[in-house]
Amino acid sequence: MAETKPTATASVKATSVQAKKSSNAISWLAPVICIVAGYCVWRFIFGNPDAFKTPDPAGGFWPKHKDPKTSLSAIYMGGIIVPLLLGMLFMVIVFSIERFLTVRKALGNGSVADFIRRVQYHLANRNIDSALSECDKQRGSVANVMKAGLRRYKEMINNTELNTDQKVLAIQKEVEEATALELPMLQKNLVFLSTITSVGTLIALLGTVMGMIRSFRSLGAEGGGGSAATQLAIGISEALYNTAFGIGTSALALIMYNVFTTKIDAITYGIDESGFTLTQSFASLYK
Repeated sequence: MAETKPTATASVKATSVQAKKSSNAISWLAPVICIVAGYCVWRFIFGNPDAFKTPDPAGGFWPKHKDPKTSLSAIYMGGIIVPLLLGMLFMVIVFSIERFLTVRKALGNGSVADFIRRVQYHLANRNIDSALSECDKQRGSVANVMKAGLRRYKEMINNTELNTDQKVLAIQKEVEEATALELPMLQKNLVFLSTITSVGTLIALLGTVMGMIRSFRSLGAEGGGGSAATQLAIGISEALYNTAFGIGTSALALIMYNVFTTKIDAITYGIDESGFTLTQSFASLYK
């Protein structure tokens, strides 16, 4: 019978990469807390009775104050959509801070490009332990993937069962598995920023339309005239606060989303380069 070559999957032990434990609490707690905070700001700060000439003494969930004295109280007149817009603004701030801290940790210490060059230098000199030491110093996502690949790289040097192509394949598989664990952590919660980018303006327009409906309904009830036209103009200006608020929130969300995706793309490129470095180094030095 013809002798069969051992395969990489049969002769190489399971990956040493361990799944990262991460909490999803912020993903569902933050939106609820932000919307509640948005309502509190709208109700008790923007809707402070002292900021209106004709406050609603009954209060309640949505007091019907009239004749605002300040710009903040005029925003209150935009209606119940304003708390949602405030909540989305707070979500943009919260998730921007959370993503900043996560991406900052993923970038590690120092330049990723310099780190890869140092690892390449150690690999060229067949000094695997020094390359692993560089990963411990860098401590970013690229270093985590590189470290996982280097461990398999070190194992393959002394492996006598597999040929060079199978060893390279084993290293590549280890890098891919480590990458699959790092990328979800980098992209987590970006969906909130991308959603607010598109939905924020739509919700703002909904608030504007609702405000204009109320204004025109009041105009019809009063039968026109100078006083009614004045009230209509005031009502429309108050409704347009929703549009301004929503556009500003969406613009901020779009800017932060693009900032973080750009940084994540740079990290992803570094991860791809690290995998290429390992496979090419092994293929050229350990034929």
